[in-house]
Amino acid sequence: MMVEILKKSDINDTVRFQITELYKQLNDSIKQCPLHQILQEDNHIIFAVCSIENQIVGIALLATYKVISGHRGMVEDVVVDAQHRGKGIGRKLMEKLLEEAEHRNLDSILLFSGHHREAAIGLYKSLGFTLRESGVYNLKLN
Repeated sequence: MMVEILKKSDINDTVRFQITELYKQLNDSIKQCPLHQILQEDNHIIFAVCSIENQIVGIALLATYKVISGHRGMVEDVVVDAQHRGKGIGRKLMEKLLEEAEHRNLDSILLFSGHHREAAIGLYKSLGFTLRESGVYNLKLN
């Protein structure tokens, strides 16, 4: 098992296909953005991937941004292949993102998770995340 940060130079047709198919396990109704756009330098995305024998079996992204109150991160699009769940891949991906966040001196990291995702919530809590007492509002623009 190898966990690393995906760079724009790492993208090829195989990587693109594997990530596209893997993401469908998280949400197959969302139109995916092209990887080369996600990994543009001005997009501020840390893209962790886990591979086993050259097959991508997990991904997790961290969007970073600066606001008046500090340097933040938002965890997005965490998915582990159904056949590889329960093997610690999600933990390794999150630990990689947290390591990168420390290197970049982020002040805090946010994430949202569906209440039904009990295993994911257990992982996040074990990493030190706590439930925030606030409302989340969403406005779809497209």
